[in-house]
Amino acid sequence: MNLGFHKYQKQRGIALIFVLLILVVVSLLGVGGAQLAMMGERGARNERDSQIAKQYAEAALIDAEFDIRGPGISPRKNLFDSEMNFANDCGTTGTLQGLCAQTLSGKPVWLTVDFMDTSSTPPYTVMGAQTGRTVLQGVQGTGLQPALAPRYIVEWLPDSSPGVQRSLNKKEAKRLYRVTTMGFGPRDDIRTVLQMIFRKE
Repeated sequence: MNLGFHKYQKQRGIALIFVLLILVVVSLLGVGGAQLAMMGERGARNERDSQIAKQYAEAALIDAEFDIRGPGISPRKNLFDSEMNFANDCGTTGTLQGLCAQTLSGKPVWLTVDFMDTSSTPPYTVMGAQTGRTVLQGVQGTGLQPALAPRYIVEWLPDSSPGVQRSLNKKEAKRLYRVTTMGFGPRDDIRTVLQMIFRKE
């Protein structure tokens, strides 16, 4: 009897070690699963925010088309209907705001424009500023609205299509525009830039 008692006494505690090892493994699996879920949620949120920025950039393209072609209340529609008097770089005030003249040489204007300019005279047009259209804007980091209103510039370009003389003389050149827009997600560090070439007939 005494020998049997000592035998069982020596085996006590081994089960506890196995249970602890199993708990550690389960805990590690749980932490790993939680991290994977958080990464998936973060990726889905970033994709959603990128889509919001893209949609508002597309909305700014449409707004620019209304600005150029109408119908609308744009006070500068006559600039697109007649001889264009765009600024050499980009206009920053009045009806010339966000309208840019492109030269035959040098860097394209859209690469030099600061779309994050927060001054009272930025070199871009905020969506709706010339057409009267409205855009919802949310508090940064919340909701499904952009942190900043989408904006765009319109560059006058000489028409380099086959059979068309490339000229910087605005009276001789066709009406060809490059529109560059920037849309924002719920945070202003999520941005999408879109571009289109628009020919006004």
